[in-house]
Amino acid sequence: MGLANWFSDFCTNIQVQDGGTISTRYKNITRRLNTDFWNTNSETSHSLYVGSYGRNTAINGFSDLDIIFELPSSLYYQYDAYSGNGQSALLQVVRSSMQKTYSTTSVSGDGQVVVVRFQDGIMFEVVPVFTNQEGSYTYPDSNNGGSWKTTNPKPEIQAIRDRNLNCNKNLVPLCRMMRIWKRKWNVPIGGLLIDTLAYQFIENYEHRDKSFIYYDYMCRDFFKWMSEQNSEQAYWKALGSGQYVYCKGLFQYKAKQCYNISLEAIRQETLNPKLEWSAKQKWREIFGNKYPE
Repeated sequence: MGLANWFSDFCTNIQVQDGGTISTRYKNITRRLNTDFWNTNSETSHSLYVGSYGRNTAINGFSDLDIIFELPSSLYYQYDAYSGNGQSALLQVVRSSMQKTYSTTSVSGDGQVVVVRFQDGIMFEVVPVFTNQEGSYTYPDSNNGGSWKTTNPKPEIQAIRDRNLNCNKNLVPLCRMMRIWKRKWNVPIGGLLIDTLAYQFIENYEHRDKSFIYYDYMCRDFFKWMSEQNSEQAYWKALGSGQYVYCKGLFQYKAKQCYNISLEAIRQETLNPKLEWSAKQKWREIFGNKYPE
């Protein structure tokens, strides 16, 4: 096995494995909410995967799955007219609906979402929304007395889909690999910021259309690019939507550390004779035991 096989196997190892279970739960939640709010038993209407799963950048072992569910606009006016925190009341109505299906599962209203916690560790976060004319969504925030906020996930999903196709489907694997790096190195960076930075990086990257044989270079160069981001920058504009994505901490130092480790891995790969085992250990130092031995 050579370098291309190492990275191909790595990318396979980190793909979400329990898509069937996720789909069944998604359909059950959607059918329940449609029954109560739209008088239909559809398993797909009015709902959408968002977050990393919606952008197709989630990795195996992720715990939070985000869904938005569109409610009839009449409910917005009903709960907006409340004298005190109609947003909290709306979340509780959605929670009560979902408890009809998941009576023995933990279902709670939590600030902006209704959370369903399953015993296998997967947590569905359902955001009730109202559709705006331009395609964005208004959602309730019950914190600090209640308010309405706006989110716009569809352009983010479309942007990553389009760019992934335009770079030989290398963007999504890059986003997933960097989530493994985040987990292994405990990097203070959110998933949407990872996807946004990867999206920006790969746009003009010289090897964006190559195959797995260039993934060592791609990881090396992305680590370097991340390490050079302005450490004083507080936020970036998200791919597609342009919404602000705030920095959770300084990720640049750990990116620089892994850039240096990747340099050594590549050096060992290219020696004559190659030190393949040693090179793989360097990549495992960056990505952990999901990377092949």
